[in-house]
Amino acid sequence: MEIRQLRYFLAVAEECHFGRAAVRLHIAQPALSQQIKQLEGELGLALFTRTTRHVELTEAGHQLADHARTVVAGEERARSHMHELAAGRAGRVSVGFIGTATYDVLPKVARTVKERLPGVTMDLHGEVLAPRLVEGLLNDTYDLVVVREAAPGEGIRITSLRTEPLVAVLPSHHPLAGRRRMALRDLADEPFVIHPSQARSSMYKRVLAACKRAGFEPSPLVEVSETATLVVFVAAGHGVALVPQSVQSLSLEGVTYVPLADAEAVDLLLVCRMDRMSPATTRVAAVIEECVRD
Repeated sequence: MEIRQLRYFLAVAEECHFGRAAVRLHIAQPALSQQIKQLEGELGLALFTRTTRHVELTEAGHQLADHARTVVAGEERARSHMHELAAGRAGRVSVGFIGTATYDVLPKVARTVKERLPGVTMDLHGEVLAPRLVEGLLNDTYDLVVVREAAPGEGIRITSLRTEPLVAVLPSHHPLAGRRRMALRDLADEPFVIHPSQARSSMYKRVLAACKRAGFEPSPLVEVSETATLVVFVAAGHGVALVPQSVQSLSLEGVTYVPLADAEAVDLLLVCRMDRMSPATTRVAAVIEECVRD
């Protein structure tokens, strides 16, 4: 019993006429009659009672019609879903974001994908440290990752999304909080709240390098894993911090963001594995690029 035979059977059942059913199916009436006879022979049951003027379903025909509608509808749903997958309008895509891209990029991407690609299921992971993102990309945990730096490799595609300046985060009561712009050197004697050290976070070495260029080494250092926690620690008076400008979208009371006179900036990158670029992943990657660049 084939899907095609069930479609033929349903057409006759709905039209109650072989001629009209043949026209609807765009086949010759003798060929349709032959297919129905083959189906009845295979099942060992008469599906229709036929007269010269009328065609009716038998009891067996009525019961087969219920099953046939379910099977045909399921096949149509499966075919439609495969078309959606091929077009990138369905599927599942996992994306990981570093902490400093979690607050402005992730929400915009989530909203845009929901509006444009409602059939795509998104697994979004924010506030993830860069090494875990890279590791997750390589072990198939993530299809796409948004990071500050990435090493080129075979099969790895790195797309630059934007370059943004670093800004100082100060407690709102800090003497320098009222400035429109400040030199990084002005923070030389302040304790710094900073992302985790060494390989755990790319921001750690970038902040220390910026301070070195400004002529000082910050001390003491208070390390925290999440960007939101970092800003909260500044608000609580544990020190000052340097963050990418986009972190200002994390609106927390008790802190002030002050632009730097120093030309210190960091990049934001989208990284993927070319062998993991399903149609849905390709569409989501395009959405991420658009959301960041807009």
